[in-house]
Amino acid sequence: MIADRIRAVADPSTRVGCAFDRLICVLIGISLVELAVETLPESEPYREWLHWTEAAIVGVFTLEYVLRFSTTGLRYALSWWGLIDLLAIVPFYVSFGVVDFRSVRIFRLLRLLRIAKLHRYGSAWQRLRVAFLDIKDELTIYFGLTVALLYLASIGIYYCEHAAQPEAFRSIFHAMWWAVATLTTVGYGDVYPVTVAGKIFTFFVLVLGLSVVAIPSGLIASAMVKQRDGQSAS
Repeated sequence: MIADRIRAVADPSTRVGCAFDRLICVLIGISLVELAVETLPESEPYREWLHWTEAAIVGVFTLEYVLRFSTTGLRYALSWWGLIDLLAIVPFYVSFGVVDFRSVRIFRLLRLLRIAKLHRYGSAWQRLRVAFLDIKDELTIYFGLTVALLYLASIGIYYCEHAAQPEAFRSIFHAMWWAVATLTTVGYGDVYPVTVAGKIFTFFVLVLGLSVVAIPSGLIASAMVKQRDGQSAS
């Protein structure tokens, strides 16, 4: 009887399992917000409360790990998500206690892996994963073309601006920072062309940059719609 209840909690297809998964999602969100709050100087009076809140959340995560391990054993423990779950809770226990573990507090950054835990708890994540797998070839080609375009843009702006701005555009590698900021349409403004040739060249790079941003967005959106329509039809 107890074993059946444990399996029900660990199985997201059951009502209890679905509710437990939603609870985990909420706790992940609270934990990540708490991680940011801890960095506020004004949070010093609330550090003890934050600590015990973290302890309670890690307690639930530990319970989840134990439940899943008890139902599937090493198959879960050695799986990708089993390792993610373990790494999400280990830093708390490593930095807890009377022993001074301040030197290993950096491993508490592994709490950010709790974001990855959300992958398990939503069908939308599964659709996104399948969508990326469907268009991986297109994305690979697109990435290769983007890298080539980045390199060509770096060469072009280097020859346009090197004579006028030898410090900002000392080499093609230095020009790559400008190319990245321009192709992604971010435009930080710390490095910019001052020559007529450089400005004209920048215009064309900016136009290409719009497509650099739009193409993957269109591919992903199309693949997501395809996955959603496929699930609706089934």
